Amino acid sequence: MESTRRGRPDAAQQPVIQRQSAPDFFDTSFEWRRVFAEAWGTFLLVLVAAGGGVVAAMSGGRVTLGMMVVAPGLMVMAIIYFMGAVSGAHLNPAVTLAFAVRRDFPWQRVPGYIVGQLIGGIGAAAFLRAMFGTIGALGATLPGRGVTSGKALAMEVVLTAGLVNTILGTASGARNIGTNGAIAVGGYIALAGLWAAPITGSSMNPARSLAPDLVRGDLHTTWIYLVGPAVGALIGVAFEWILMIGWGAGVVSTVDNIIRPYFLKRGLKVHTLALLFALLGGVQAFGFVGLFLGPVVVICSEGWR
Repeated sequence: MESTRRGRPDAAQQPVIQRQSAPDFFDTSFEWRRVFAEAWGTFLLVLVAAGGGVVAAMSGGRVTLGMMVVAPGLMVMAIIYFMGAVSGAHLNPAVTLAFAVRRDFPWQRVPGYIVGQLIGGIGAAAFLRAMFGTIGALGATLPGRGVTSGKALAMEVVLTAGLVNTILGTASGARNIGTNGAIAVGGYIALAGLWAAPITGSSMNPARSLAPDLVRGDLHTTWIYLVGPAVGALIGVAFEWILMIGWGAGVVSTVDNIIRPYFLKRGLKVHTLALLFALLGGVQAFGFVGLFLGPVVVICSEGWR
């Protein structure tokens, strides 16, 4: 009571541990901590995602497909809670790419994040191999029986675009933080896996797929899980602009901020209006494939400098 009368709070009212707030996300002196967080978080994610397939094969199916696809979503949810404020909990090169393209994340920090994610993923795959060998293809993501490479690629593109939209819609800047982000992102990963895992393994993450393939020495289908998420991330950013600022302005903004600068850096003289008409014409004539055919037509018509 004496301490209360002197204006100091009672001991029962004082927190046992005074947690320091996370360092400024753009303070470069703490970048090593953020890269470490990405490596550790990706290690845990790949350990659960690939480990589910390994343990299922080892235990004779006691880990079911439903368990295997829900577990990574729950792990991502936990990671966002415990380290989202530190590194943003990207855990995925496609997500880091999406944040950079949307200009929430500096491009000069992208390589460090991706290296950290790859180190974490490869470390998890190496741990699983040391523990259990290459049983269950080391939990690799593979196209399902009867699924062609083209269909698997298209599925990874679509799934990743939805994941990126979910992340960009709930993130704070370039960080996945808070209850909304954790539940939405973790829930999407689990939901995508519940219906799409038999088709592609529902990777949506180059680090998650590349790590087991590298460690087991089989890269035959790895390209699907590198190209698909990368393309899906770019489409997700484009859709995010459309959702935020409207269809017409969104298409023009996407052309002007992503596609045209890409061509200009490579010496192409491309007008925004020409690209816009090429994209719209391509979509009208060829549907989804037109998103890629339109710019090709512009390249052929404009020529190199």
